[in-house]
Amino acid sequence: MLIIGERINSTRKSIDQAVRLRDSKAIITEARRQFEAGAHFLDVNCGSLDITEEPEALEWLVKVVQEAVQMPLCIDSPNADALGAGLAVHQGEPMINSISGESERFRKVLPLVRQYDARVVALCLDDRGIPQNLNNAIEVGCRLVDSLLQAGIPAERIYLDPLARSVATSPQAVLDTLALMENLHEKYSGLHFVSGLSNVSFGLPERRHLNRAYVVMSIVSGLDAVIMDPIDGLMQALIVAAEALANKDRFCLNYIKANNSGKLTINQ
Repeated sequence: MLIIGERINSTRKSIDQAVRLRDSKAIITEARRQFEAGAHFLDVNCGSLDITEEPEALEWLVKVVQEAVQMPLCIDSPNADALGAGLAVHQGEPMINSISGESERFRKVLPLVRQYDARVVALCLDDRGIPQNLNNAIEVGCRLVDSLLQAGIPAERIYLDPLARSVATSPQAVLDTLALMENLHEKYSGLHFVSGLSNVSFGLPERRHLNRAYVVMSIVSGLDAVIMDPIDGLMQALIVAAEALANKDRFCLNYIKANNSGKLTINQ
């Protein structure tokens, strides 16, 4: 499982303040905590700033994080100018979060994916919005993946985000998401699937239980990347266990390694 650390996001008040004040110490602390917890990428987002301020802020954020930890980043913004500013100073192989089937967004972000040979998160929506049923989601997802493949982006660099809706308002949402991943997994060899966790539990109490259950269920259906808080040790342990049970961990070697390093001993 590819773990993308989500904590450096200005929707969090502490990060918003740190970015606005250019408080590098606070950002470095967050980056190191996630790195030490085992994240493979760190998502960096300062979208709470004004659209005219965001490019310079994201450039600063990328520099500060990569000076603190030598690891690749997931440059996160709907603003193509901000993405470009962050990518221009990024060291190593980046990930772009995100492109979608929305015509304007696709047109603006695709050149950046090509220019920086980036991995890319592809949101399963188009100009009509998020699909509201499985058939439409399959249609939108296939069209988006086909467009990226035709543009020369290898399937191995595409991370489709099925955009699961909340089960509080859409009881079928998670089951449709699992079916979508299974369908496209069969159709496109090498395609990856990524998901944030919070949407499925929005509006419900004790959301962490639903988020954790969603990840375990999704691994069986093909999920192989997740945007999460890597400091959540129980979530990490469940991911390792689910991959072992789903035959995604040969001879349970990762599970045994996690146990030997103490990562399966969770006091929660």
